[in-house]
Amino acid sequence: MNKKLPILLALISAALFGSATPASKVLLNSFAPIQLAGLLYLGAAIGVMPLMLKNKEIKLPTHLSNRNRFYLLGAIICGGIIAPIFLLLGLQFASASSVSLWLNLELVATAILGYCFFHDHLGRIGWIGVAGCITAAILLSAGEGVAGIEAGLLVTIACIAWGLDNHLTALIDGISPAQSTFYKGIVAGSINLLLGTLIQPSASSFKNIAIALIIGMLAYGISIVLYITSAQSLGATRSQMLFSSAPLFGILFSALILGEKIILFQQIALLLKIASLFALFQDQHSHQHKHIAIAHQHFHNHNEKHHTHEHLETSNSPIHSHWHEHEVMSHSHFHLPDIHHRHKHN
Repeated sequence: MNKKLPILLALISAALFGSATPASKVLLNSFAPIQLAGLLYLGAAIGVMPLMLKNKEIKLPTHLSNRNRFYLLGAIICGGIIAPIFLLLGLQFASASSVSLWLNLELVATAILGYCFFHDHLGRIGWIGVAGCITAAILLSAGEGVAGIEAGLLVTIACIAWGLDNHLTALIDGISPAQSTFYKGIVAGSINLLLGTLIQPSASSFKNIAIALIIGMLAYGISIVLYITSAQSLGATRSQMLFSSAPLFGILFSALILGEKIILFQQIALLLKIASLFALFQDQHSHQHKHIAIAHQHFHNHNEKHHTHEHLETSNSPIHSHWHEHEVMSHSHFHLPDIHHRHKHN
């Protein structure tokens, strides 16, 4: 796939997700955090349903290998249950602007987890960017006081869970991004809503429920589909670099929706994060590597060396998704840790 498209998809995904933080801050006046998490993810499932109906993809994932089922289950638990609950708990203790900026720790978690466990390469310059993001998060916590430290810890747990979700989701093959989002939304949304009703029952108007579902459709449904499509092409860490612009949108929407002022320590943290992201984008590598024989499904085109298979039927779109096979291949070129480049590095 041409790299410009997944970059654009990741940025649109970030804008949609960034809008959720200030909107959720308002909705927490009407819902308990677990209930709101459930509604947001049920909204995500509803949001991708038209796409699944169009592509006739509404079916149980019984065809997945045990490995991919494990990845999918882990993504549902980490990204659909643990992360949103802790994010919304943290949002109760700090401003939406600060929580928006804290969410950049998801990038740090994704990078560290990727380097340690998922063969996601990151060079010296990239680690400088990671260190800058951590420094900015510490600065934000100190600026919010004691409540900020509590909120920072809760949001950090959410970011670690989403970091795991990012890598597990990027590794899933055999289902489309819409299917992955639907399974996560319907399972995690139902569990969160049930737990919220049992633990913290609260009544809300139909209007607020509808608003929560619509936010879920946009910020967690369509946004997640766009992010998964990007991550399968760029790799989880690089896509997360782009997605980490979500806090910038979050701050903007917090100022517009909630009237929150962007104070000095937030401005400093914002500048530090921009510099850190610039450093991360400079991190590139190229070396001799080997591809094993594999069969899987994901979005791709035929304008690069990895997809040379033929089609029985001509596709109307240069970017398409179907089950295909790869032969053993060894070569050297600039690459990102996408679904084809999860090899080890010395």
